[in-house]
Amino acid sequence: MADTDTELVSYAPATGEEIWRGPIDDVDKAVSRSRRAWPAWAAKAQGQRIELARRFANEVRTDAEEIATLIAKETGKPIWEARTEVEAVVAKIDISVQAYAERTGRKKRDGALLGTSALRHKPHGVMSVLGPYNFPAHLPNGHMVPALIAGNTVILKPSEKAPAVALALLKCWKRCGMPEDVVQVVIGGPDEGKALVAHPGIDGVLFTGSAQAGIAINRKLAANPGKIVALEMGGNNPIVVTDTPLIADACALIIQSAFTTAGQRCTAARRLIVVESMYKPLMAQLIPLARKLVVDEPFADPQPFMGPVIDNSAAEGITESFVALMTAGGKPLLPMRRVKPQQPFVTPGIIDTTEVADRPDIELFGPLLQVIRVPDLDAGIAEANNTRFGLSASLIGGSPDDYGRFWANTRAGIINWNRPTNGASSSAPFGGIGLSGNHRPAAFYAADYCAYPVASSEMEQPRASISVGIKE
Repeated sequence: MADTDTELVSYAPATGEEIWRGPIDDVDKAVSRSRRAWPAWAAKAQGQRIELARRFANEVRTDAEEIATLIAKETGKPIWEARTEVEAVVAKIDISVQAYAERTGRKKRDGALLGTSALRHKPHGVMSVLGPYNFPAHLPNGHMVPALIAGNTVILKPSEKAPAVALALLKCWKRCGMPEDVVQVVIGGPDEGKALVAHPGIDGVLFTGSAQAGIAINRKLAANPGKIVALEMGGNNPIVVTDTPLIADACALIIQSAFTTAGQRCTAARRLIVVESMYKPLMAQLIPLARKLVVDEPFADPQPFMGPVIDNSAAEGITESFVALMTAGGKPLLPMRRVKPQQPFVTPGIIDTTEVADRPDIELFGPLLQVIRVPDLDAGIAEANNTRFGLSASLIGGSPDDYGRFWANTRAGIINWNRPTNGASSSAPFGGIGLSGNHRPAAFYAADYCAYPVASSEMEQPRASISVGIKE
C-alpha cells in the first residue's frame, strides 16, 4: 500500500498490476526552479527552441513502441490506439511550428517621421499544464509544445491515474538537450494541482479535464485577470441522424463517436438524436453492431475495439448512471454489463431516454449512449442545443441545405457532417463554448494563449517637438 500523503502509485486498469510508484513532488520547489530557468529560455532564439522541439520528436520516435506500450498499460486503451496517440505527439511539433508562425507572426510597418510600427509576441512566463488520463501523452503535449516554442517554461501535473506516461515524455525532453528545469513534471493528486493553479509564480494555467474542475479553476482565478487560463472541459455531445440510405455507414460513425476509447473522449457522442423515420432501421443495425464490439485487455488477440475504463470507480459510476436512466423512464436497447467484476471492463450501453422528463445534462464519461427520438431535423437541432456544453456535434445524413441549417444553428466549437464527433484534427482549432471551454481553443490555436501581442512604435534616435500650448 502507498502512503497517500507522500507517495503515488499507478495501476493497470486491465490487470490491476502496479505500473509505477514514486514520491509526491514539492510544488513550491518546482515553480522556483521554473522561474529561474525562464529568462534564459525566453531569450533563446526561436529557431533554437524549435530545433529542440524537433529533437524531442525524434526521441519520441525512438521510444515510440515503449511509450505506446506504457500508454496501453496505464490507461487500458488498446495498443493500436496507443500507437496512434504516440504518432500524434510526434506530429504536433511541425503543426505547432506552423501555427506559431501563422498565429503569432512578426510585422513591421513604416510609421511617422521615418519611425516604424512593430508587432511581436512575448511568452507569458511559467505555464502550468494540468493533464488528463484519457490521452496522457497527446493532450498535455498539445499545450506544452506551443508553450515551449513561444518561450515559456512548463510544469506538467499529469493525472494521478497516468503519471508514468508523463515521466516517459520528460525523459525524451531531457535526452533532446532541453536546458535544465525548462520542462518539469510534478507528481501528485488534486492538492498539487490546486497548489499549481493558485501559485503566484505561475503565469498561466492550461487545463484539460472535467467541467467541475475547470469551473473551480476559473472561480479560483477570477480575481487574477493577469494569469492566462485555457480550459477544455468536455461535453454532452450530440450526433444527429436524419434521412440517409447509408445506414450501415451511419452506424459505423455512431459507434466510432460513442465507444472509441471506451467512451472516454471529451468529444465522444453522448446523445444520439434520431429523426423518427430513421429510428427503427437505424436501431435494427446499430444494436447488433454494438453488441459485436470486442472489449478486452490492451494486448489481446484478436485486437479489441475498446479496453476497460480507467478504474473501478469509473466503471461503477457509469453503470450506475445507466441504471439511474432506466429508473427515470429510459428504455434499455443494449444493457451495459461489467465483464470482469474485479477489473473495470464495461460493455457498451445504449438506452432510449426520449421519455425521460429531466435528462441529466452532464458528461457521462464512458461507453454510454442515450438515444432521443425527434419528429424532424429542426427538432433535432433544438435537442442538440439542449445542453450547457458546446464542444462537438455531428450531423449524419441530409442534404447540403440541411447541413447548412445544422451548422448555422448548432452551438458547438466542432461541427461535422457525415463524420464522427471525435477524432478532431490538430491542424484546426479545438475547443468549445458554454461548459466546454472558455473561448481559448487548443490545437492549431494554442499559440494564441501561449504568447501575448506587444505593439511597439520605434525610432533609432529620439525625435519630437511640441508645437501647441507653449508660452512665448
